[in-house]
Amino acid sequence: MKRYQFIGLCGSLRKHSAHEQILNTIAEELLPSDSSLTLYRLHNLPPYNEDHDGPSVPDAVLELRQAVLAASGIVIGCPEYNHGMSGVLKNALDWLSRPHGKSVLTAKPVLTFTASPAFTGGVRAQQQLNETLWAVSAELTRYPQIVIGSVHSKLSNGRLVDESTRNYLRLGVKALSEMM
Repeated sequence: MKRYQFIGLCGSLRKHSAHEQILNTIAEELLPSDSSLTLYRLHNLPPYNEDHDGPSVPDAVLELRQAVLAASGIVIGCPEYNHGMSGVLKNALDWLSRPHGKSVLTAKPVLTFTASPAFTGGVRAQQQLNETLWAVSAELTRYPQIVIGSVHSKLSNGRLVDESTRNYLRLGVKALSEMM
């Protein structure tokens, strides 16, 4: 049986962020039995600078690119900051999209979700995130957008506990797995 290894990218650097809690819930409770998900932290990525790409690319960027390249697919949790995706996630996607024409994101299966304390669930960030992923030729999972409103009421003890949201995410992960 083939085993699928997914990488999780969290667009929040906050300790105990809702997105990290949801990614951990996916990793430990919602994946198919033939899959695993490893959370990759974006804390050490420097701001994108084309002058530092190529032969002098920072080690943290090389490690991230290698992790994405080796992964079967990516699950991205994106917060909404000021009606858009977080700068830390956009920065990571900028590093991953380079060098031009050789992006490790090209044709890489990706499932995205946004979550917010607001009832809108980060829908504006979801749109920006999807536009960026389309621009770099990532393969978006064919599944309705996953936007989780009132997220704090759906978390408890570091886990996503809202059953309808868990089921919706489980089906999204299944759709991602079926792309392999």
